[in-house]
Amino acid sequence: MRYLVTGGCGFIGSHLVERLLAAGNQVTVLDDLSTGSLDNLTSVSPNSLLSLFIDSVLNRPLVDELVDHADRVFHLAAAVGVRTVMERPVDAIRVNVEGTGNVLAACAARLKKVLLTSTSEVYGKNERVPFQEDDDLIIGTTVKSRWGYACAKALDEFLAFAYARERGLPAVVVRLFNTVGPRQSGRYGMVIPRFVAQALAGKPITVFGDGSQTRCFIHVKDVVDALCALMEQPAAVGSVFNVGSQEEVSIMRLAEMVKKMTGSSSPIVLSEPRDTYGPGFEDMSRRVPDTSRLRRLTGFSPTLALRDIIADVIADQQAAAGATL
Repeated sequence: MRYLVTGGCGFIGSHLVERLLAAGNQVTVLDDLSTGSLDNLTSVSPNSLLSLFIDSVLNRPLVDELVDHADRVFHLAAAVGVRTVMERPVDAIRVNVEGTGNVLAACAARLKKVLLTSTSEVYGKNERVPFQEDDDLIIGTTVKSRWGYACAKALDEFLAFAYARERGLPAVVVRLFNTVGPRQSGRYGMVIPRFVAQALAGKPITVFGDGSQTRCFIHVKDVVDALCALMEQPAAVGSVFNVGSQEEVSIMRLAEMVKKMTGSSSPIVLSEPRDTYGPGFEDMSRRVPDTSRLRRLTGFSPTLALRDIIADVIADQQAAAGATL
């Protein structure tokens, strides 16, 4: 099978590329390296089954060409992370809307099956927890940059299903919840790698707000399992699926776990998120997915617990630090 993976040099994309190559598939990666890195693919490069294009999904002719030579497409390329969305809102919206539009148009013209990765952010201010895929999306004001990301990803979903209805595009939409694991950077606001880096460096572990907000974290290995299972399922076409864990933890408790597991003496300090991200930032009190739709169709459930996730991130950062000495 020939796969195109947009964003294949990124955190999740690189793990997916490894899995596809290990199964003997031909894989083409398209990535502009805005948040990804060639280092993420060192374990599989060079490889006769791997082709790499350093370019953007905004390059419509190239997207058309690469989709033409693929059997299936995983579309992961996107502006990611709270910091990216807050500091570069124009780029975030352009890539997430125009870039996805290019990929979906190319897939629709050739009826190539595409799996589109969306985000739990589309649920917005909805307080009905756990979130179900058919719940209403409650988005905040347009003057706050955070909601531009949520709206852009929601528009991606609308466009995928519009192509499905009008052109027969076989599309699957996945809403990812707080994916974590080796190779994830804390530079873009991801909380676990940021906490681990602070703890290992002996710096204050910075918790935004009062730390009572809760999240559910899932290991990237489990996410890749879910993505591959959904791509193989004909019945997944035309539907949205939450992919995440239901192991809910407060951010304060998460900081305490990281501190203990790293053996750090770092203090845990509270900080106003607007001091880091500016006045347009809003945080949600809970993010918990209902994953029963995914489980019913594929039998999927996460295999790794939060402690496993933290341990893997600690080991990854310690190995990276050792490699630079």
